Amino acid sequence: MNTLLLRKSKDKLKAFTKHPYFGYIVFGLILLAAQLLTMSGMIQKSTMDSIILTLIYAVIALGFSLLLGYGGLASLGTAGFVGLGTYFTGYFAGTLDLPFGLTILISLIGAVLIGTIVGFISLRIEGMYLAIITLGLSEILVEVFKSFEAFTNGVDGLSFRTFDLFGRLMSDEAVYIIIIIVFVIVMLATINIIKSPTGRALLAMKNSTSAAQSMGISLLKYRLLAFIISTVYAVLAGMLYMINSKFSIPTTWNLALSLNILAAVIVGGSQSILGITLGAFMIFGLSPAILSNIQFFIDHPAAISIFNGLLIILVVMFYPGGLIRLLQTFVAFVKKKYVEFKQKWKEYRYGKDE
Repeated sequence: MNTLLLRKSKDKLKAFTKHPYFGYIVFGLILLAAQLLTMSGMIQKSTMDSIILTLIYAVIALGFSLLLGYGGLASLGTAGFVGLGTYFTGYFAGTLDLPFGLTILISLIGAVLIGTIVGFISLRIEGMYLAIITLGLSEILVEVFKSFEAFTNGVDGLSFRTFDLFGRLMSDEAVYIIIIIVFVIVMLATINIIKSPTGRALLAMKNSTSAAQSMGISLLKYRLLAFIISTVYAVLAGMLYMINSKFSIPTTWNLALSLNILAAVIVGGSQSILGITLGAFMIFGLSPAILSNIQFFIDHPAAISIFNGLLIILVVMFYPGGLIRLLQTFVAFVKKKYVEFKQKWKEYRYGKDE
């Protein structure tokens, strides 16, 4: 009886660990544990700051991966949409002092409207031309951020203070926990989209639009959906950025940021959530979290950019599938060596089979 119960418990545990959500929830728990260690002083706050900033950019990259990695749609307007999220937060929740829930609703509605507009444009224009159109839209948004002072406070930037439900100024630790929880929710939402008919339809559309149409896939529906989801992710990340950094300035939301998001997706692996997170850390978090604490890079700060550039070149040249392909290769190598070691130990312990 005890053996049967033990076997059932093992089967349940195995089924639980094999669940698609398991790894992402464990990853979120590790991040929360890291935050607790930071609060106890075991991890430097600057390191945790870099990790949290990486998570915010990873949210943007996850939305961009659905657009590029699955939908095959190019966009260089991501930075402008993120900036819009910061100003939505700063203006509605800060300047107008609206409830944060209402601010989220207004921001998401704005994201859906912009995503719909760009989605309709994508029906007539494709490839690099679409990327240029979205870049132009982003540049228009940046100019609006600079000139529309009533909304953005112009070139001086807009500041923001985060309050909790009781009207008290929210601590950095509480903000970090909120960002980690939102990041885990975004990962779970992304894996659901990927595994759903929507994800398969986007992938079919990327591989061949004519073949996708012949299978009854509506280009109008799924292109609109891809841009809406990507824009919602970008605006949401902008809101997280604002509650974390508490300041937004128009020049931050430029072409360089959009290109860095593109680099994070390509370097990490455009169809892997873990790969994209690794890519975001490599582009946005590696320097402040690790390199900035090494004496050589402290003495030669320009070497950080050189190191990052060389690292990106090497990954793209030798692992075009991204960092996730490198990680998978390493895991496969370790498993192979483990099996070989296990076999050799068995032969040593019990002798070779005749």
